[in-house]
Amino acid sequence: MTSPASATRPRAGTKTTLGVGLGWRSEIDTVVERQPGLDWVEVVAENICADHLPTSLTVLRRRGVTVVPHGVGLGLGGAGLPDPERLDRLAATAVALDSPLVTEHLAFVRAGGLEAGHLLPVPRTRDSLRVIAENVRIAQDQLPVPLALENIAAQLAWPDDEFTEGEFLAELVARTGVRLLIDVANLHTNRVNLGTDPAAELDRLPLEALAYVHVAGGTLVDGVWHDTHAHPVTEPVLEVLAELCARVAPPGVLLERDAAFPPPSELAGELDAIRRVLEGSTPR
Repeated sequence: MTSPASATRPRAGTKTTLGVGLGWRSEIDTVVERQPGLDWVEVVAENICADHLPTSLTVLRRRGVTVVPHGVGLGLGGAGLPDPERLDRLAATAVALDSPLVTEHLAFVRAGGLEAGHLLPVPRTRDSLRVIAENVRIAQDQLPVPLALENIAAQLAWPDDEFTEGEFLAELVARTGVRLLIDVANLHTNRVNLGTDPAAELDRLPLEALAYVHVAGGTLVDGVWHDTHAHPVTEPVLEVLAELCARVAPPGVLLERDAAFPPPSELAGELDAIRRVLEGSTPR
């Protein structure tokens, strides 16, 4: 039987136009409020309570700024079924924020009650795909709005992968209708750490399912790229954003910053750099 949520869920190709946004963090809540020209914000879902929203988010919502909850702990990439309580909390957060969609990572985070403490890559095999597709369907049925999944940054790859990341995500979209949150900084991270080609992965992705894009900074240490969200966005990451924009006009692009917060003028400068990429790109 089709659930009420799945019966009304838009298809993967249905897009919500978001614009250019910034990750809302409590440490910079007033900075985000005062950032000129901000179209929307994203909030880490586990960091807020649906029945007691931060004042800053309430202020933004009253102004008509869209707020999207971004989950980090659902663990749809694991062998276990999604935790109903975590899904209930994510659903309640989406309703409280009147969000057009929710997002999560395609990652392994726990097993047997033990937390990994990190977003780990999933094995890209047919067996794994079958399990993850079922987990995604369960989440979709319980969420009141569409779900989008994010590609992650990795420092290792499983030895018996049967798909590239782009192929795996494409097959998951085909099976479930889930949307995609593409992090171009993660594509750059995987280029440095794993030798993948961001342009080739973008060509494999069903970009008609794109919900929005993440942009973030990182740093190179001893030949390994660390996706820190605590450093300025680098030119190679903006070049991957331009590669994506050459293929599709993204419904939204969001700048993530989680630590070492710079002055408001520097955040504004990074947002302007993103806008310049968007304005200078024409999809083929």
